[in-house]
Amino acid sequence: MSLTARERMQACLKDDPALDRPPVALWRHFPVDDQDPDTLAAATLDFQRHYDFDLVKVTPASSFSIKDWGAQDAWEGHSEGTRRYTKRVIQKPQDWEHLPVLDPLKAAHLSAQIACLRQIRAGLGPDTALLETVFSPLAQAKNLAGGDVLVAHLRQYPEAVMKGLQTIAMTTRRFVEAAMETGIDGIFYAVQHAQAGLLTLAEYKTFGLSLDLQTTQPASALWCNLLHLHGLNIYFDLVAQSLFPEGLFPIVNWHDRETPPSLAEAQKTFTGVVCGGVSQNTIVFGNGSQVREEAADAIQQTRGRRLLLGTGCVVPVIAPHGNILAVKEVVTTSRSIL
Repeated sequence: MSLTARERMQACLKDDPALDRPPVALWRHFPVDDQDPDTLAAATLDFQRHYDFDLVKVTPASSFSIKDWGAQDAWEGHSEGTRRYTKRVIQKPQDWEHLPVLDPLKAAHLSAQIACLRQIRAGLGPDTALLETVFSPLAQAKNLAGGDVLVAHLRQYPEAVMKGLQTIAMTTRRFVEAAMETGIDGIFYAVQHAQAGLLTLAEYKTFGLSLDLQTTQPASALWCNLLHLHGLNIYFDLVAQSLFPEGLFPIVNWHDRETPPSLAEAQKTFTGVVCGGVSQNTIVFGNGSQVREEAADAIQQTRGRRLLLGTGCVVPVIAPHGNILAVKEVVTTSRSIL
C-alpha cells in the first residue's frame, strides 16, 4: 500500500520496514518572488505541485532574518538564487552591542515570513511535512557584518560579538516559536560555521554550538527537524555528539558528495536519517543518466534505509527540469537497485 508523504517520512524516521520507498525532497530559492510573502508562498506551492516531494522546505532569501536590523540586498542573477548584500549593519565592534531584540510578530520582514508560512500550510494540506528555514546566529551575524569582519571581530572583540550573537539568538528563538504556531512540522536549521576553514573547533563550540542549542530548543516539540551543515571540512562528529543525541534533529543534510563523511560513513555514528546523495554540480551540469547514477549510489550506500534522497544544498535555479525529475524517478525503482 502506498503511503502518504507524511507517513513515508515518519516511517523513514522510525526505520520502519513497512516503508514503501526512500523519501525524496529537493528545494530551491525563488529569486524576486522571495521578496513578498504571497509570491513566495505561491512559488513554493507551485514547485511542490510539479514535483510532489515528500516534504516541503520553505526557502526565503537569507536577508529575511536580518532586514529588520537594517540590512539590504539585491538580486543580481546568482545561479543558486541567492542575493548580494549591499548594506551591512555591523561596521565597528561596538555595533554588535546595539542590536535590539526583535518581536517576530511586529518586525516587518519576520512577520511577513510568518504570514508566508500560514499561506503555504493552508495550501499544502496536512499530508506533507512543512519545514521553515532558520539561520543560525553565526550565519545571520556573517550577513550583518560580512564574513571577514565577523571572524576578525570574533577574535579581537569576543565580548562584543557574543552580546550581539545573544541578541540574534533570542530573536531567532522567538521566531521559531512564532513559526511553530503556523503549523510547521519542523525547522531546517542552517549552520554555516561548523567548518574548519572558517572557525577553529574551540571557536565554534564557544560562539556557535552553545547558541545553536539555545536558539533551537523550542523546536524540540516538532517531529521533522532537519539540520543543514553547510560547507567543507565540517565538524560532523562534534555536532553528532552534541545535537543528535538530544533527538532535536532526526535528519542531517550536508554536502556529502564534496566533503566527508559519506552517507554510509555518517550512518555509523548518526542513528537518524541522512539527507543527500546528489551533488549540485551533477544536477546542474550532468544529464539524467548521471543524476540517476548518483541517486542510485546513495540508495545502495544506505540500503535505502534512513535516507532522505536529495542534494547537499539548494538546487540551483538553473537546474534542468529533467534532472529534477530524474532524482524523483530513482526512488520508484529503489527495490530493483537494492
